[in-house]
Order: sequence, then structure tokens, then C-alpha cells
Amino acid sequence: MTMTMTRRSHLASLLATLAAPTTLGAQTGRRVIVVGAGLAGLAAARDLVVAGAEVVVLEARDRIGGRIWTSRHWPDLPMDMGASWIHGVKGNPLTALADAAEAARVDTSYDSALALDGAGQEVDLTDAYDLAEAVVEDARARVDDNDRDLALQDAVTGGADWQAADKATRRLIRHVVNGAVEAEYGGDWSEVSAWFFDESEEFEGGDMLFPDGFDQIVQHLARGLDIRTGQVVTALAPDGAGVAVTLADGRQLAADHVVLTVPLGVLQAGDIDFGAALAADRVAAIDTLGMGLLNKCWLRFDRVAWPSDVDWIEWIGPEDGVWSQWLSLTKATGAPVLLAFHAGDQARAMERLTDSQMIAQAHAALRAMFGADFPAPVGAQITRWSRDPFSYGSYSFNATGTTPETRKMLAGTDWDGRLVFAGEAAEPDHWGTAHGAVLSGRAAAAELG
Repeated sequence: MTMTMTRRSHLASLLATLAAPTTLGAQTGRRVIVVGAGLAGLAAARDLVVAGAEVVVLEARDRIGGRIWTSRHWPDLPMDMGASWIHGVKGNPLTALADAAEAARVDTSYDSALALDGAGQEVDLTDAYDLAEAVVEDARARVDDNDRDLALQDAVTGGADWQAADKATRRLIRHVVNGAVEAEYGGDWSEVSAWFFDESEEFEGGDMLFPDGFDQIVQHLARGLDIRTGQVVTALAPDGAGVAVTLADGRQLAADHVVLTVPLGVLQAGDIDFGAALAADRVAAIDTLGMGLLNKCWLRFDRVAWPSDVDWIEWIGPEDGVWSQWLSLTKATGAPVLLAFHAGDQARAMERLTDSQMIAQAHAALRAMFGADFPAPVGAQITRWSRDPFSYGSYSFNATGTTPETRKMLAGTDWDGRLVFAGEAAEPDHWGTAHGAVLSGRAAAAELG
């Protein structure tokens, strides 16, 4: 069936699906090319279309969503290979979008957790978390006294508390740092800024998963937009009063403005050639920020063979950060599925393994945790985000030398307002998050208002 939509009904549909759209000036007649069909690009494009601009979204991948990627390899169980959660549901723009998309959500809680030692015995990590927090805060205080930022690892291991700790205590501190810092921000403790690794804002409320896939939000935002997939942008250059956009096949497109939402990793790799110099502060921000890595190993089983009443499982195994952080979908959805996370250096090392090697390691870890009769997985899905040529990582983090001003330097316009930068890395307060990408995309659209 073919449906004809008038311009008025089309705009009404767009407005109805926006969550708190940015108020923009008239854009009628202006042509805008948005590079990237992730959340930032789609959010910017929607606001611009509502404002009357002619908008084309160019996406390098053969799918939309960017680092929102819902796999349907298991038809009955959608698995989010990129972002999974709404973190903090109160006032979060993703909550409003999920409501508008009528997307089902389920709660998970970090408090619903089980911790096991190397022998598979349950342990209480309350004291370990308190100790690790004290050690980290002491290390940061000493960095403050020296008035020079350090990597968190250097700040911690250079302190008296670490120096006096025995091997077992250091192992516990390292476990906590892996879960609370590395897996949270995607940066190894040897890379993250001791001063500013956690310098971000949070929304209140719990964390929610999408049992039917995060891509429901992507599809909802994309409705009615002119999106062209498989379009790899290789160069941008000022051209008269506008911008020339060069594609990998040699074609050139022209626009009055370009909103560039590619991940930080792509900017750092130099895969897009800029035909005129960018602002020096922006170049410095690109060079200084870190592109983090958080990989997932989804494992499906023929039955639930672990406690079904917890969301999180922590394992203090023989290696720091290796098979140490797990999410169970059983409590939230009833599915016999476990998800293992690896971050930073451990994630990079794991990417060198084949799928079969990684699955064998995971099974060995689970047998150590729950007993020799733990079943082998019947299916697996694995990410290797640093090897993705359209992201080179998962999301940005505050590397050593980053300050709260760095992301503000990355965001905003260049080339007399013709080129606008957006994406989670350019969101000063909510970086590293899916909702931060949405907020950044809207801010970029507002720049053109």
C-alpha cells in the first residue's frame, strides 16, 4: 500500500515524535548534509527538517544507528552490540523518545549483584569498594597537590596506600577500578585522567534495557528523513559560501552547511580530509581526548545454570579485568543469556582471539565460577569495536591532559559557521553516552538556527 503524505502532515509527524525539540530559527531553503546516521546525526537532522531545512543524511555503513547496533542473529532475542541502556531515566531525552516509540523497557540494577572469588566462592565486596574509593581519592588529592594531571594508574600506584598493600589487596583494588572506571568509561587506567575521568553529569533514576532492541529508538528518529547508506565521506572543503562533500567513489555533493557527527576515532584516524584548517582548539581537542573500548561477548545457553535473581555477576579471577564483569538477562527478561564485558587494554588483547578461542575462555571462566558441569554456550555474538573502520572504538573518555573545556573546544562550528561538529565526544556534560549523542545533535542543529 502506498501512502501519500502532505508537507503539513509530514511535519506534524516529525514534531509528534520529537522529545523536547530544540527551538530553531527558520532554515527554509538551506541545504544541510549531516554526516553520520547515529543518534547525534539523526537528532540533528530531525530538528533541522522541522525548522524547514533541506537535509540529507549520509551514512558510511549499510545500516543506520552507528554505535547503536541491534543484532537479530537470534530472531527471538535481539542483542544490542553497542549501547544497551538508558542510564538515568528522569529527564533523559531517551526516555521521552522511548515513550514516543512505545519501546518496552526493563530495569536492571547494579545493586542486584553477585561477587565470586577465584574459587567460585561468594564474597562481599563492600569493603573492597570502600578501600578502592579511598585509594583513588587519595591519589587524586596528591595529583591536585602536585598541580599536574597523571594517568589514574600512575596516581594510584605511586601512593603509599598501594605501596603498602599486599598482593591480594592490590588485586581487589584493581578489580574495583576495572569495573567502576575502565568498564564505565572505556579507557584503561593507564590512559584515563586522574583529575577528570569521571567529570560528567548524570540523570537521576534507574537504568533500563530495551528487550526488543535499542534500534527502536533509531528507527523512530529516522522516520521521514532522507538517509543514504553506504556513503563514505572522505573529504570536506569550503566551497564558495558552502561546503563540498567528497565521497569514496569520487562524487561530490554541495551543501550550505555540514553537520559532522562521526566518532572521535574516525577524526583521530584522519580518514576525512579537511580542505581548510580547523580551529587550533578543535584540533587540540581531537588529539587530547581518548577513544575508549568496551567490547561485548554475548553467550546463549540451553538453560539457566547461574543464580537467576541477580543482574550483575563479578568474578575476581586470576587476571585483572578478564571475564570479571557479567550481565545476566535472566532476571530482567527470563532469557538464558549472559553478557561479558571487556574494557581498555584487556579488550584490545581479547580482540586478537578468534571467536572459538574467546568462547572457550568464557566457558572455562564460567566453570571456574559455577562448577565443572556448567554447560557450554549454544551460541555467541562478539564485538570488536576498535577494528570497526567507522568508529575505531566504542566511545570517548577523558584522557590524561583533558580538562572540562576540551569537549567544548571540539563542539561547535568551524569555517565561518558552515561546518558543525557533534557526537557524544562533543557533548560537554553527558559524553560517552547515547543520550549525550542526542543532546549534542540537537545542540548542533541549534548552532545553525
